[in-house]
Amino acid sequence: MPLAEIQLLFRDAIVADDSMRILPFLAGGPDPEIGLGIHRRNYESSLVTALLTKFPATVWLAGTRFVTEAARCFVRERPPRVPCIAEYGQEFPQFLSKMSAAERMPYLQEFAEMEWHVGKVAVEIDERCLSREDLSQIDQDALADLVFSTQGGVRYMEASWPIDDLLKLYLTETGPGRYPLEPTDVWIEVRGARGEFHIDRLAPSEFVFRKSISEGSSIGAAAESALEADSAFDPCQAFARLINAGLVTGIKQKGGQP
Repeated sequence: MPLAEIQLLFRDAIVADDSMRILPFLAGGPDPEIGLGIHRRNYESSLVTALLTKFPATVWLAGTRFVTEAARCFVRERPPRVPCIAEYGQEFPQFLSKMSAAERMPYLQEFAEMEWHVGKVAVEIDERCLSREDLSQIDQDALADLVFSTQGGVRYMEASWPIDDLLKLYLTETGPGRYPLEPTDVWIEVRGARGEFHIDRLAPSEFVFRKSISEGSSIGAAAESALEADSAFDPCQAFARLINAGLVTGIKQKGGQP
């Protein structure tokens, strides 16, 4: 049998608990099924540990027992599809929110998603940002059609609960005995690099402006979207704040030309 087929059978035995087809190829000891069981437990344990390590704030919020059981179910139902373990767990927040008893925590999915974003941006590396001097030679009439590239360690998310405040309670270890949590629409920018991160709330129009630019919209198109959110939005001031924040790393014309 080709090696690739044997590997697939071994994968099915460990991940899907389907060992019947691989058993004839195993050697070592009178009961190869025992050895497979050890591999299976190690596989599940390592992935559960990886998830708990990626979502420590979620564990703090929802409880170790609840999140651990959800992680075990997730590992069984959603095995890794890529070889890099750092990419595993993106779907876990949504999966977690579907677990029994999660209905008591309607903010849980958004909170876990924010923690996922924090983990991703914190390992990024800041690129050289453009300064006002770099932009001084640009024809102002052409500015609206320019597309800007932004730092890789930035994420934007809109939430219906003050999940940023919850995370700050976790980080500062200042959680009160009782914390009244009320639904509140928030627009959040998560930025990080080299093991550090910070979380800021933005005004809805500023959020739309920055998110649109990060997704590849031109300055003009991003400003129009922001003005739809708030007719008092000032594109010039918002653009200046974007530059001063060190978020812009490059400029290109529409169509991708630098």
